[in-house]
Amino acid sequence: MAGRIDCFKAYDVRGRVPDQLNEDVAYRIGRAFASWRQARSIAVGHDIRLTSPALCSAAIEGIRDAGSDAVHIGQCGTEEIYFATFHGGHDGGLVVTASHNPKDFNGMKFVREGARPVSGDAGLPEIQALAEAGFGAPAARRGELRQAPDKRAYIDHLLSYIDPAALRPLRVVVNAGNGGAGPVVDLLEPHLPLEFIKLQHQPDGHFPNGVPNPLLEENRQVTADAVRAQGADLGIAWDGDFDRCFFFDEQGEFVEGYYVVGLLAEAFLRKHGSGAIVHDPRLIWNTRDIVARLGGRAVQSRTGHAFIKQVMRDHDALYGGEMSAHHYFRDFAYCDSGMIPWLLVVELLSQRGQPLSALLAERQRAYPVSGEINREVADPAAAIAAAEARYAALGGAVDRTDGVGISFADWRFNLRMSNTEPLVRLNVETRGDPELLAARTAELLALLDGRT
Repeated sequence: MAGRIDCFKAYDVRGRVPDQLNEDVAYRIGRAFASWRQARSIAVGHDIRLTSPALCSAAIEGIRDAGSDAVHIGQCGTEEIYFATFHGGHDGGLVVTASHNPKDFNGMKFVREGARPVSGDAGLPEIQALAEAGFGAPAARRGELRQAPDKRAYIDHLLSYIDPAALRPLRVVVNAGNGGAGPVVDLLEPHLPLEFIKLQHQPDGHFPNGVPNPLLEENRQVTADAVRAQGADLGIAWDGDFDRCFFFDEQGEFVEGYYVVGLLAEAFLRKHGSGAIVHDPRLIWNTRDIVARLGGRAVQSRTGHAFIKQVMRDHDALYGGEMSAHHYFRDFAYCDSGMIPWLLVVELLSQRGQPLSALLAERQRAYPVSGEINREVADPAAAIAAAEARYAALGGAVDRTDGVGISFADWRFNLRMSNTEPLVRLNVETRGDPELLAARTAELLALLDGRT
């Protein structure tokens, strides 16, 4: 068993089944991961995809042949593997999932001890090399398999972030996509004074509702319509492995992820009084304003989970947020969760006594944004360099934490290259000036399009 494996990506494994990822490949990856970790035990689970149980079983066989024990938590979300790994004291965690990819894809995500990240900069190349090289005889001691489907400790941990008794009896639309998040919502429900209106709730690996990605416009409408029709206070939708959650206000309007970072920063600083809050560099002013006003300390990090998690550890940060709907929590081993955010938002709504739209409107007026705009360009690096040269010459302060950010007194922008496509990603924000926002966004797009 040796040969090239071409489903390793920047942060995880992702490929089409069965030509890129199959049970043989899953076995090799599982065995390589356990060997690389020299693990005593590894927590393992899988998402709702039809191919996931078999791929997970194959990975478990590889783990056991490497001499490591496998603790199988069953069908789960990615964050449940994070929790199982740090809570159970395992040497690593592996979840079979392809998140929001099409149903003929699958993949794997990995963590080290303490749910520390494994990525293209730290671990994935070594795992790939071991898997491709092949193996000799199994280890002298074959690892054991233990089933551990009980989710009570995980549910208790989620509830520890809030005071359930302080919640108002809100009506909440929950859209689990094709049901990945559904079982966890059901387990939380008896502990919360909330009325859930459940959409696409039952796990179904046939993906009858399409690709589980709430960022797609066509996937948002069903949640928005249900919020309006049911007179709900809030709408929540998750991606396939529910490590991201997305919000809709009581009017059914989709909430830009940037403003959720500010809400969660507020939630934590109100609880703790002070502490570090980590944010990505794409849009920053709203988050920094909230953090400063509540006595916290804002820390900027390069975009990407491995970078955010490390910066959080370096600063012992309470919370870290990316506008892409990844939210990270110190007490969750600095990992991202799609369950903790909505619990905190529900608690914040209960405390403030205002609808979500009112809380957001104040921040949206103070710091309007363009939303992330993707542009295909022939030479992304040259396009970013041209923008930097033009606006730096006008006196803008340059920040190269991630791509290039340039700030003026009343507006700023960030430009980044895609890692996988000939795209640049543009974000623009102003200090309370929507007309300036529109003008500067149009100006930058004209530059990127070669019209100026």
